[in-house]
Amino acid sequence: MFEISPRLLVVIMIACFISLEIQADESQPNIIWISCEDISPHLGCYGDPHAITPNLDALASEGVRYAHAYTSAGVCAPCRSGIITGMYQNSIGTHHMRCNAKLPQWLIPFPIHLRQAGYFCTNNSKTDYQFSQPNPKQIWDESGSRAHWKNRTDTTKPFFAVFNFTGCHESGIASESKYKQVTQKLTPAQRQQAEDLTTLPPYYPDTPIVREDWKRNYELITAMDSWAGDLIKELKEEGEYENTIIFFWSDHGIGLPRAKRWLYESGTHIPLIVRIPKRFREADQGTPHSVDERLVSSVDFGPTVLNLAGIELPTYLQGQPFLGSELPEPRKYIYGARDRMDERYDIIRAVRGTRYRYVRNFEPLKPYYQYMNTPEKGATMKEIRIAEESDQLTKAGSLFSAKEKPVEELYDLHRDPHEINNLAQDPKYRKKIDEMRQALAQWQREIGDIGLVPEAEISIAERQFGSCFEILHPVAGRSNVESPEAILEKLVETATKASMGSDALSDLVSEVDSMNPSIRYWALTGIGNIGSAAKSAEEVVKVALKDSSPNVRIAAARAAAKFGLTEKALSVLEAELESEHQWGRLAAAIVLDEMDEQARPALGALKNALKDQPNKYIVRVANRAVNELEGTNNQVP
Repeated sequence: MFEISPRLLVVIMIACFISLEIQADESQPNIIWISCEDISPHLGCYGDPHAITPNLDALASEGVRYAHAYTSAGVCAPCRSGIITGMYQNSIGTHHMRCNAKLPQWLIPFPIHLRQAGYFCTNNSKTDYQFSQPNPKQIWDESGSRAHWKNRTDTTKPFFAVFNFTGCHESGIASESKYKQVTQKLTPAQRQQAEDLTTLPPYYPDTPIVREDWKRNYELITAMDSWAGDLIKELKEEGEYENTIIFFWSDHGIGLPRAKRWLYESGTHIPLIVRIPKRFREADQGTPHSVDERLVSSVDFGPTVLNLAGIELPTYLQGQPFLGSELPEPRKYIYGARDRMDERYDIIRAVRGTRYRYVRNFEPLKPYYQYMNTPEKGATMKEIRIAEESDQLTKAGSLFSAKEKPVEELYDLHRDPHEINNLAQDPKYRKKIDEMRQALAQWQREIGDIGLVPEAEISIAERQFGSCFEILHPVAGRSNVESPEAILEKLVETATKASMGSDALSDLVSEVDSMNPSIRYWALTGIGNIGSAAKSAEEVVKVALKDSSPNVRIAAARAAAKFGLTEKALSVLEAELESEHQWGRLAAAIVLDEMDEQARPALGALKNALKDQPNKYIVRVANRAVNELEGTNNQVP
């Protein structure tokens, strides 16, 4: 019999161990995200007749193009917080644009799980997660403009690398200098002719200035496509192309009005392309040149990466994988949320199925196009304002320049891709709207929709419970008389009734006595929405002017103003402009701005609010109110 010496046995064992290590590493794919900002699926592979995107079209020909991928918000930072955590932004408190939420300790951004499993993780370079702990240095091996998968010292380790293109951000359309800088290398053949573009949405004024913005969008995307091509070429040159799963996606839709910041197709429908090398494909996944019709949410991206890497998914995730083994049932609906956008609140929720989109406006008395500092600087928004003033809006455009919004919207996306014809009041669609209305309420309850909690209340409660998420979820030792589940149920119900009109008045009045300040807030907001027809609730409103909660006092003051109790209302609102709660100060400034001429006696208080004010959003709103009352146009940053 052949005998193996102890030394030879050790050598064989080491060789086997090395072989196993190599096999283990090779069994885990590299994964790269090529991401960009502010683009809808204006790519050739999505059938856009004007797109010049050869590199991404080639990627789609080798992979899967997702027809129904959507972001959870129509703006970057809330979306990115959901992507990095796998949780809806309005569940964890990262829903306002901008904010800095405190996460629960158990909520771990998904790249940390990858690092723990041996991945080298890099981010180049956008973060914008809306929380400060954990910070990027704790989440990534490298995060910054030089971060790259090539920087790993152990080349046997798999990598997860994110690259983000900022050039097609809305600022690339709005800023002449940025647009020229981003597109400077385009050839004449890669340029667009604005007058030839046939894809201009019907809700925009068809003017040369608007067409110029639309043209710039295409050219910025072409520049991005070239950048993406360089990243793909790099993988090929380094011999990593067949070892790497490639994702391409955008953080939300095009950076123009009624798209970015909104929950329509124009704001949330994004391109998503995934190429999977053959040896990493599960079953029929990753078939080249295929189209996947399933509904995908941006909160699903992280869970999908973990699943492809063979890492067990945390049980708390709200996102779900759409690639890899042991997949859950495909989504029936995807959900979206809009909350504060810079200096303006407008709470909107949306549900999208395979054919219909349902939109719920929780603040229908606010116009679609609230005045917001950043979008008002854009050329297309300026053209919309000119068309409003000169009564030159298109029929579709006039719908979105209305002073109020419908409470509910329902669109058939097969017949009405631009979402112009609202079917919510059509009896033929009563069953569908009931179904989607219920789906929305159920989702809000399941995730704990903290967007229904006024922001000043969030700041107060966060200190009590330790994180935003735990405000509406069970926490050990919570001393509330009511359970979080019961509070959440009543909160969703009351916020919904707040926009149901006079029929809900008695229910709203009964909730003004609720122990929960957020429920009281929505009850009084609903009374204010009804206005003078709710005058029977005047005494209830007067009592609420002295409530312990800043947002409840402000909602009561708004209702009092609707009843004609101007002096009482202004007394409360002027005091709130000087309160310790910055988001209460913002809410008070917004109500005063919306009161128009009725707020004139508070002009001095509004001017004082501009002095030594640390919150720039309060400055913007107060300045806007002062300008309106004085007929001036003083600009603020």
